[in-house]
Amino acid sequence: MEVSFDETEEGDAAVLVVRGEVDLSSAPQLRQRLLGLATGGPRTVVVDLTGVSFIDSTGLGVLVSALKRLRAEGGDLRLAVDRPQIAKVLEITGLDTVFLVAPTVEEAARR
Repeated sequence: MEVSFDETEEGDAAVLVVRGEVDLSSAPQLRQRLLGLATGGPRTVVVDLTGVSFIDSTGLGVLVSALKRLRAEGGDLRLAVDRPQIAKVLEITGLDTVFLVAPTVEEAARR
């Protein structure tokens, strides 16, 4: 399954909507999109993973790198996750305690 991206906004947060599978082959595209959103000063970025059916360690690494970059500049990266299989991956890796994770983009942007 291919991956697709859309960029929107929710309040003051930039939102990157991701659909498909985030793996070794699609992680570079995700990195480029997040780098684009992370430039230009402190901001909050919400990555909408509600349309993601699979994410591997490469995709998780991209998210962690973007989080570090944004926090270093006074911003934040939050995740919208509603699929149990994606939530389980975050839980197993301990990333559910690193990222703010909410079931919807709206909730992630508000927190």
